[in-house]
Amino acid sequence: MARAAWLLGLLSVSSVALAQADEARARKIVGGVCFVCHGMEGESAGEAFARLAGQHWEYTARQLEHFKTGKRKSTAMADMAARLTPDEMVALGRYFEKQQVAPVPPRDKDLASAGQVIYHQGNRQTGLPACASCHGPDARGAATLPRLAGQVATYTQNRLRQFQQREGGRDAVAAHATLARMSPQDMAAVAEYLSGK
Repeated sequence: MARAAWLLGLLSVSSVALAQADEARARKIVGGVCFVCHGMEGESAGEAFARLAGQHWEYTARQLEHFKTGKRKSTAMADMAARLTPDEMVALGRYFEKQQVAPVPPRDKDLASAGQVIYHQGNRQTGLPACASCHGPDARGAATLPRLAGQVATYTQNRLRQFQQREGGRDAVAAHATLARMSPQDMAAVAEYLSGK
């Protein structure tokens, strides 16, 4: 009994030490490369780059793998991801998931209000389903879906447009079918709403 408790304690200490080592390794990678575009804490250095703070670790790790293999297209990201091991991708995902997400207040409150309706209820006139039906009421993401809450509006709007046009090598039948029903105004409204979540 005492030996079992001792072994459990040793395993617990070992896992904490490994987690700290992974976080230190991730922080070093971020400080050497990622921070230029994504910021040290995933806060993003500009509207052209994703905010990684609060993103589900598994989603981030999977996207890095997709950039590395060419399944997702980006010359800059392919070069960065080419150097990463699977363990480092997971460590980076876990590091960014722990970071705090600061919402970006909407610049246009009326547009954000329209986006809130579209996100939660869809658009009956065009047959657009509610974004929340897949991305959840809080848009916080999951292992297979990106966190949309707190992204800079311009970034989200550009990504929606690229995804609608099937740019970047990503293929998701449900998302393409949904986005085909979104107008540029719908995209701008939803992006403005999500930035403040």
